[in-house]
Amino acid sequence: MLELLWLVPAIPLIGSLILILTQGKLPEIPAGIIGAGSIGLAFVVACLVGMDFVASEATAYSQNLWTWMKVGGFEAGFTLYLDGVSLVMMFIITGIGFLIHVYATGYMHDDPSFARFFSYMNLFVAAMLILVLGDNLLLLFMGWEGVGLCSYLLIGFWYTDTYNGYCARKAFVVTRVGDASMALGLFLLFQNLGTLNIQEAMVLAEQNWEVSSGVATAVTLLLLGGAVGKSAQLPLQTWLPDAMAGPTPISALIHAATMVTAGVYLIARTHVLYELAPEVQHLVGIIGAITLLMAGFTALTQNDIKKVLAFSTVSQIGYMFLGLGVGAWEASIFHLMTHAFFKALLFLTAGSVILAMHHEQDIFKMGGLRKDLPWSHALFLIGTLALVAIPPMSGFWSKEEILASALLHEGSYGLWLMGVAGAFMTGLYSFRLYFLVFHGKKTHDGHEVYGLHLQGPLVVLAILSIIGGFIHIPVEDVFPVVEEHHVSLFYQAIMMGLPLLGVFTAWQVFIKGKVDTAKLTTGFGGKLHRFWFTQWGMDWLYDRLFVFPYTGLAKLNKNDFIDSIYNGTAKLALFFHGLVSDTQTGQLRWYAITLVSGLLLLVSIGVLL
Repeated sequence: MLELLWLVPAIPLIGSLILILTQGKLPEIPAGIIGAGSIGLAFVVACLVGMDFVASEATAYSQNLWTWMKVGGFEAGFTLYLDGVSLVMMFIITGIGFLIHVYATGYMHDDPSFARFFSYMNLFVAAMLILVLGDNLLLLFMGWEGVGLCSYLLIGFWYTDTYNGYCARKAFVVTRVGDASMALGLFLLFQNLGTLNIQEAMVLAEQNWEVSSGVATAVTLLLLGGAVGKSAQLPLQTWLPDAMAGPTPISALIHAATMVTAGVYLIARTHVLYELAPEVQHLVGIIGAITLLMAGFTALTQNDIKKVLAFSTVSQIGYMFLGLGVGAWEASIFHLMTHAFFKALLFLTAGSVILAMHHEQDIFKMGGLRKDLPWSHALFLIGTLALVAIPPMSGFWSKEEILASALLHEGSYGLWLMGVAGAFMTGLYSFRLYFLVFHGKKTHDGHEVYGLHLQGPLVVLAILSIIGGFIHIPVEDVFPVVEEHHVSLFYQAIMMGLPLLGVFTAWQVFIKGKVDTAKLTTGFGGKLHRFWFTQWGMDWLYDRLFVFPYTGLAKLNKNDFIDSIYNGTAKLALFFHGLVSDTQTGQLRWYAITLVSGLLLLVSIGVLL
C-alpha cells in the first residue's frame, strides 16, 4: 500500500480541479460530495498507507514520482517522503481536515459561492500535504506558498466586504515577509551544502558545520523567519487574528490542522540544523514564551468569540515553539496533534453558536446560552477543558511534557516560568470566554442548529479531545532519544495548579462578581486594556515603521515622477516618428530625390573615409 502515497495529496488536488473547471456551477450536493468526499478518500488512503508503513517497521519510505528540476549542479525531484513525523502530520491534515469539510457542508449551506469555497479548501489541503510530504525543501516551499495563496483566497472569501479583502491582503503581505526570509535561507543552505534534500542536508551539515558556526546560525535564523511568519509568532503574529474574517470552517482549518502548524513542522523537520545552532534554538524558545504570554493577555481583552480563540492559537503555537527551543521535539509534535483536536472542536462549536445567534460574534451579546444551546455548551466545555490542560484531557499530557522539558533543560528555567504563567492565563481567558457565553445573564435567545453534518464532526473531535493524550505518535526514530522526565511533586503541583487557579479566578470575577470589571477599564486600567486589546500596539508600530513611510512615498510620487522619465522617452520617440511620417507625402518625385540624396550621402561618406 505504500506505493499509494502519491494519491494522498493527489485526490484533494483532483477534487479542487473538478470544482474549479466546473466554474462553480455545480449544485450544493455534488459540490459537497466532491469537496468533503475527496478529503475523506484521502484520509482512507492515508490510513492504508500508514498501517502498511507501521507494519513494515521501516523508519522511512521515499517515493520518487519524477524529476522536477535539473539545472547545472542542482536537482530536485517531485519526491514524497514518509516517516513518523510526516505520518502524524498526514493523519492530522486529512483526518481533521475531513471533519472540518463535513461540518462546512452544513455551515456554508445556501451560500451562492458554495462550490468555490470547497475548491479553495481542497487546494489548501493538497498544498499542506505536499508541504509535509516533500522530501526536499524546494517541494516543501511549493506547498508552503500554496497554503499562503489559499489562505489569502479563503480569508477574503466574502470579498464584497472591503474589510475582508483588507484582512486577506494583510495576511498575504505579512507572511510574505517570512517567506522571503525562508527563501534566502534555502539559497544559503544550497550554496553551502549543494543540496536541498532534507535528509541529505542534515547529514552534510553535521559533517561539515561546527556547532554555533556562522553559516549554521545564518541558515537557521533565516528559516526561523519563515516559521514565525507562517505560525504567527512574534514579530509576525499580527495577521492571524484578522484571518477571522473568513468563514468559521476556514478559521478551524487554518488554526487547527494546517497553516499555522507549518512553522512548527519546519523547525522540527530540520532539527539537526538547530542543534548545530544552539543560540538560535534557544531563541526559538524565547520567541515562543514571549508570544504565548502576549497572546494570553490579548485574548483576555477581546469581545469577539473567534478572536479570543485566534489569540489562543497564537499562544498554543507559542508553547510548541517553547518545546522546540528546549529540544522537546516529540512533545511539540504531540502538542501540535492534541491542539488540532481541541482547537478544531472549539472553532466549529463557536461556529454553531454563531449560527444559533444569527451570526452574532460579540460575547457580551450572548450570555446564559447553556440552556438554549445544551449541545454546543457541552462540546465547548470539553474543548475548553482540553485547552486549559485539565487532566485527563488531551491538552494536559502534551503541555505537561513541554513544561517538564523546559524545567529540566539547562538554562531554561525562565522559559518554564513564562510557560506556567501562560498556563494560568490560559485558564483565565478560556473560562472568561466560557462563562460569558454560556453563563451569566441572558441577553439574547439562541436556537440550537441540528444536523448530522454539523454535530457528527463535533462528537468525533470531542472524543479525540478527551482521549487524544493517550495516542502514541511514532516519532522516536526521527528525533534524538530523550530521557524520561522526573519532575518533583512540588513542580507538578505548580504545573497542574496554575491552570486551575486561572479557572478559579475567572469564576470569582465573571460568575461571582468579586471584581468590578468596569472599574478595571478606567484610568490606567483602561489604557492597559486598550494596549493589550490592540496586540500590544504591534499594528500601530508597524504602521509607523513600514506602512506610513511607504504610503508617504507613494503620495510624493502621486504624479508619477519616476514614470515621467520613461514617459519622456516614449514622447521623444513619438516626436521623431512624427518628423519621419511627415516625409511620407505620396509624391514619387519627392521619394526619388530623397533616395538619390541618401545614396549620394552614403557614397560621399565612403569616399571621404
